[in-house]
Amino acid sequence: MARPSIRLDYNAPFTLTFALLCIVAFAIAWLTGYEANRYIFSIQYHPDWANAGTYVRLFTHVLGHATPEHLASNLLMILLLGPMLEEKYGWVTLLLTALCTALLTGLVMALILPGTLLGASGVAFAFIVLSSFTRFKAGTIPITFLLVAILFVGHEVAMALSDKGAADGIAQFAHILGGAVGAGVGWMKRA
Repeated sequence: MARPSIRLDYNAPFTLTFALLCIVAFAIAWLTGYEANRYIFSIQYHPDWANAGTYVRLFTHVLGHATPEHLASNLLMILLLGPMLEEKYGWVTLLLTALCTALLTGLVMALILPGTLLGASGVAFAFIVLSSFTRFKAGTIPITFLLVAILFVGHEVAMALSDKGAADGIAQFAHILGGAVGAGVGWMKRA
């Protein structure tokens, strides 16, 4: 009796491709002594708008990560939530969610906040908040959405306003903006 063959399934095209791009970006950064993060995978405050690379970095900063732990923590959340969200909303919606999050967080960093931004935490937070809308029913507000908003976004606002948050090197504003994008997409896509 022949055993049924088992094959790998590329079950969540956007999620898996995004994760692979983040891993490749991290490998490139590591191989270049993290110089690639500086020139490709991050966005800085008051960049050179005459440099075409600035416009690319408004989007590619979400692919760069500073450490293996930074990469793993973001990819863990994205790989956990992405397949479910892709099944519910489709890969195009997730792509647009990630692009909107990248552009919004990149512009805020470039125009308003001193420092450098890299990492997919804004995308992860967009997915966290968007996931709370997956069982949305017309005429209701999901309690899961309210709890996610209070626990995750509320925590990030509190951290951003605290001395500890200002010193920890984590861009809480990216988490907050990512959560806002996720809420916006969830609200627009509600049944």
